[in-house]
Amino acid sequence: MKYVIAGIKKALQLHRPGRSLVILPDDIFLVSFPKSGNTWSRFLLANLKYPDQPATFANIHRLIPDPDRTSKRDFETMHRPRIIKSHECFDPRYSRVIYIVRDPRDVTVSQYHYHRKLRKIGDDSPIELFVTRFLAGKTCPHGSWGENVATWLVARENDPRFLLLRYEDMVADTCQELTRVADFLGLAASPQQIAAAVERSSVSRMKKLEQAETDQCSLTQGSRKDLSFVRSASAGGWHKDLPADQVERIELAWGPLMRHLGYELSSSAHSPATEMPAQGVLGKVLG
Repeated sequence: MKYVIAGIKKALQLHRPGRSLVILPDDIFLVSFPKSGNTWSRFLLANLKYPDQPATFANIHRLIPDPDRTSKRDFETMHRPRIIKSHECFDPRYSRVIYIVRDPRDVTVSQYHYHRKLRKIGDDSPIELFVTRFLAGKTCPHGSWGENVATWLVARENDPRFLLLRYEDMVADTCQELTRVADFLGLAASPQQIAAAVERSSVSRMKKLEQAETDQCSLTQGSRKDLSFVRSASAGGWHKDLPADQVERIELAWGPLMRHLGYELSSSAHSPATEMPAQGVLGKVLG
């Protein structure tokens, strides 16, 4: 029966294309490693590009689509150029890319709590074990943080088709960073329009939307209701949430890459960990 249902969905273009999505020449991709601010950025872009359709958790997959969650029919009917969400490592088919990077120490903490929300790990699961899996690229299907970030930087940094955003800069001055995005996209946006998009994408509003639409959003369906998908949307929380020895492990693994991106190291980590040669090579390329 499931094959029949899948066949009907495909015939009606209700299936999700995933990696089989046909990429168009003018597509723009919003890319990041998971838990680096992609959902917030999607809200910002949607509220800027579609001011008459305020972004919600119920419609975000239609406004800024995700190949793994948006139907092929919706992709086919979207106005061009399409802005498409992705977590993939470097893909040469992606012509224009906005890439969001976030301090891996904060990414670790955020992903740890998201896995708790999704019931992938229990509340008693030690964060030390999670860090081990995080460093090895086993907490998501998109490689490790170092692999994902470095593939894009090595291939595209300083390319005019590539816009690099730091999550921390977005938190510090959201209007300024969204203005950079608008310029990259060729959107004529006034300061008032930028400010309105930022206000519509505020943490408080997103938290309210999550509470009202939790069962309508594939990001939160079936997850724990006592834990929020939208957390503090802040930078530097790892200082209090991540044990010092785990901070050192992350910095040993990706120190050169972190320094290249402007992240100050708190430990004496000056070289990649010997047990992670692949990531060490990527770090040395950018070190």
